Amino acid sequence: MTETTTEALSEYEGDNEELFEHYSFTAAPGQKLLRVDKFLVNMLEKTSRNRVQQAADAGCIRVNELPVKSNYKVKPGDRVALVLSYPKRELELIAEDIPLDILYQDNDVVVVNKPAGLVVHPGYGNYTGTLVNALLYLFDNLPEGTNERRPGLVHRLDKNTSGVMVVAGNDYAMTHLANQFFERSTDREYVALVWGDVKEDAG
Repeated sequence: MTETTTEALSEYEGDNEELFEHYSFTAAPGQKLLRVDKFLVNMLEKTSRNRVQQAADAGCIRVNELPVKSNYKVKPGDRVALVLSYPKRELELIAEDIPLDILYQDNDVVVVNKPAGLVVHPGYGNYTGTLVNALLYLFDNLPEGTNERRPGLVHRLDKNTSGVMVVAGNDYAMTHLANQFFERSTDREYVALVWGDVKEDAG
């Protein structure tokens, strides 16, 4: 289990004597010529083309072990790697006794009022003290779904955003809840405090 791509890319540094490989992909035999920045945005989870371009400028994008610029065209058989200045860290999910405000709970779902300042799941720079660590302490056998680092989670909120989160209590609930969020069939309402002369009453 490793850090998310955006978190990793936000900490890259170039021009180091020792670089550590965090991600690598080999272009398929049928790969059409494609800029390496577009190729990596398609392959990496939750990152932007701008971050990939910055990493390339810093010498952190390698093709067949050689640094390349963003406009390099990936061809079939190319091995594309992201290298960073710190070693890849494995994440161990540890149950922690962290108080949670649980609004509702049954055999299928847990509804939690997440406070501002609480990170939802472990990642680079936040290995402990997250909502997931707290959930593991309170509940056994939370479903992993497609991401073993986020047991029970079917959606997320940013660290500094407070609000209600729905957590799946079993595989059946995770499948159906995740589908609802994917299909946007759930209704969500956000409330924000703003300063200044805001022209629109909603948006």
